[in-house]
Amino acid sequence: MSNLLTSLISTAQALGVFERALVVSQNNVANVSTPGYAAQRMILHAAEFDPSTGLIGGVQAGEIETARNLYAEQNVRRQRESLGYYTELAHSLAAVESYFDVTGRQGIPAALSNLFQAFSAWSLEPGSLPAREQVIQRAGELADAFHQVAEGMARAAADADRQLRQTVGKINEIGQLLYEYNLARRSGGMDDAGLDTKIHAALEELSELVNISVLHQTDGSVTVLIGGQSPLVIGASFYRISVQFDLPADPPPIYTAAPAPARIVASEGRDITSLVTQGALGGLLEMRNQVLASLAGDAYHAGDLNLLAKAVADRINELLSGGWVSDGPPPVSGVPLFTYNVASDAVVAQTLALNPAANAQNLAAISPGPPYVGNGVALQLAELAEPRRPQDMISGYSYAAFFGRLAGSVGSRLADAEANRAFRADTTAQARELRQQLSGVSLDQEAILILQFQRAYQANAKMLSLLGELTEAVLGMIR
Repeated sequence: MSNLLTSLISTAQALGVFERALVVSQNNVANVSTPGYAAQRMILHAAEFDPSTGLIGGVQAGEIETARNLYAEQNVRRQRESLGYYTELAHSLAAVESYFDVTGRQGIPAALSNLFQAFSAWSLEPGSLPAREQVIQRAGELADAFHQVAEGMARAAADADRQLRQTVGKINEIGQLLYEYNLARRSGGMDDAGLDTKIHAALEELSELVNISVLHQTDGSVTVLIGGQSPLVIGASFYRISVQFDLPADPPPIYTAAPAPARIVASEGRDITSLVTQGALGGLLEMRNQVLASLAGDAYHAGDLNLLAKAVADRINELLSGGWVSDGPPPVSGVPLFTYNVASDAVVAQTLALNPAANAQNLAAISPGPPYVGNGVALQLAELAEPRRPQDMISGYSYAAFFGRLAGSVGSRLADAEANRAFRADTTAQARELRQQLSGVSLDQEAILILQFQRAYQANAKMLSLLGELTEAVLGMIR
């Protein structure tokens, strides 16, 4: 009788084990299309069999293991970090490129060409009032062209600032979620496949925003470090980051009238900007602190656009101020054609303006020499289109060629960013496919396992039924 009861208990336990195994496989099938889900397996163990000590044998349910491959997960995150970086950089550069025309038909290059042509026409007729009026008009158009590009750069910087705030806010939202998931893990969610999926989905989404290092702890929680150093989440602690645009005291700013660079600050106030090198946040910082600063200037950079505006204005003003409107007696000196804020080289383009005191009557065409040349200043101004003297150039380039270099650098950066974005999109897709092969659910494999467990369950159910009949028969014989 005791052997029958032992067999009944063993068979009943086996039914429970196979039922749980079926549930695990059915859960895999139900989540086959869930992004980031990794297949689960319940390990089956043979129970010890020793009737003399009461060990009845049979099968026991072991731990539930995940097929998730952490290397494949890390590979996906690394690819998404680069994808996020180049996607954001390409998007931002595309908005800026439109302000740097390389055809010469519009914007600053067209305005420069028109002004130089006006100088050339004036040099042929230095006393012509219409020619002088044309110079004044073209000079105003050049100032307006610099304004338009400077305003475009300011809008691009404002857009970058807004996106930086949004991206940092999203990073903090995901950090808060991971903190809550860590608490759930520590509260008994170690074998929760749904929770595991949420954690890795959150980590993957976070990696597209910022470069992170992830450490998996023995209690099931995750530690997330920005740039491999600054903590965002550690166990039951969450460390919020922020973005700041104030002027730091160290290093001291060079141009206080210009905007400060963006800084990413840890919860304790430490500057961690240098740690952010990838993800959308890294792309935005590159755009805001490097690209825009090199073009339009900031607290530490004059900006090539401002350097160009200053060089053009200074050289034209120098030639006109050194010339004569008339030789008198007494001689009447010329007046500058342009004005700008001389307090800061980083705001020249946005403050460049036509000198209110300049008009068609007081433009100085005469070069007093020696030698005295009646249209000498006008001729020197016309030669700025194709300069031969170092003082008529900027960094060894004509003004038009210097702007062309700026436009070319923006176009080159954009082309590189778009090429890298396309490449990273492909490598991200490949990394996800590899992860799916290693960790995903195979419907064919699950079908085989479900069939095996069903048959094992049916066999044990039949065995249980037979043991029940035998038990009743034995009890009937005893009675």
